[in-house]
Amino acid sequence: MPSTVIGRRDFLVTAGALALARSTVRAASNRTLLYIAEPGIRNYTTFGGVGVLVYDATDNYRFVKRIPTWDVPQGQVPDNVKGIAASARAGYLYVTNIRRLCCIDLGTDKIVWDKAPDGGCDRLAISPDGATLYVPSFEGPHWNVLNAATGDPVARIVTNSGAHNTIYSPKGRFAYLAGLKSHLLSVADTRTHQVVRYVGPFSNVIRPFTVNADETLCYVNVNDLLGFEIGDLRTGKKLHRVEIEGVERGPVERHGCPSHGIGLTPDERELWVCDGHNKLMHVFDNTVMPPRPKAKVPVREQPGWITFSLDGRRAYPSTGEVFDVRSRNRVAALDDEVARHVGSEKLIEIAFSGPRPIRAGNQFGMGVR
Repeated sequence: MPSTVIGRRDFLVTAGALALARSTVRAASNRTLLYIAEPGIRNYTTFGGVGVLVYDATDNYRFVKRIPTWDVPQGQVPDNVKGIAASARAGYLYVTNIRRLCCIDLGTDKIVWDKAPDGGCDRLAISPDGATLYVPSFEGPHWNVLNAATGDPVARIVTNSGAHNTIYSPKGRFAYLAGLKSHLLSVADTRTHQVVRYVGPFSNVIRPFTVNADETLCYVNVNDLLGFEIGDLRTGKKLHRVEIEGVERGPVERHGCPSHGIGLTPDERELWVCDGHNKLMHVFDNTVMPPRPKAKVPVREQPGWITFSLDGRRAYPSTGEVFDVRSRNRVAALDDEVARHVGSEKLIEIAFSGPRPIRAGNQFGMGVR
């Protein structure tokens, strides 16, 4: 067999191609994906259509794919998506709309099961071990506790509070349940699925909220407040009320409250708060108590939610933009595969090693220790 001689130029080209290929393999085998459920702002398909949009956070937020969820019959409008959650341990992604809950296999992107819990669905939460779902009925009287593997009912928690937002504690011991008709935050024991105490009352009904990693404090948006209030999760008392000053308080297009969206950076050094009328994110210094104003971040649409990347470096408001937390500069503005501006209040990051999910974020901006 004749030998092949490779010149220096050919060698350099080949070596460069091999290095690029190895880099591509490394990037593909260890990457973080951003999952955005649509329609995630009411039922408006103008912000990204219907389904779950996936972007590669380790590749400048390149659009990767659209995962189908619920079919929409011709001539009908889709149901609002209400929540998103994931378990890296179980390998599942969960999405709720006002009527249904579907479980998606993160390896195949196929729907494993699709069910209609009694009373519909709102913003759900999953236990740290991936075994249990807390699913609020759609602004109804109760939460459904479900087996996360099958969707089968386990228990029901009745609060008569207008079930709405849910946080499963990072330690797995408690679930925090907020309703649209209550000034109180209910705390449920996840071993008994019973409400064991309350936090508040706050000055008005609770909208979005978050908790710190030690589960000592909750930060809540409430109706009629441009700003937030803080409660003590141990004593149940309201501690502080913080009103945002120096901006006009005016009408908002959605949610009916001036601040709808609040989140802690994972290191808990900052608190980011939505301002719908002024199209701003207000950044507060959370190293002091009560937190102090620190910066304002303009966004391209009225924000209604905020969460953060797993590493804490990126902020994800519901406007479909990505901000560097340290500099507060915008680093990406997401569009879908047909060039529509994307926006959603239901999004999370999931980190992968090869095809296997190894860590899942949370739709709420929560402290992490």
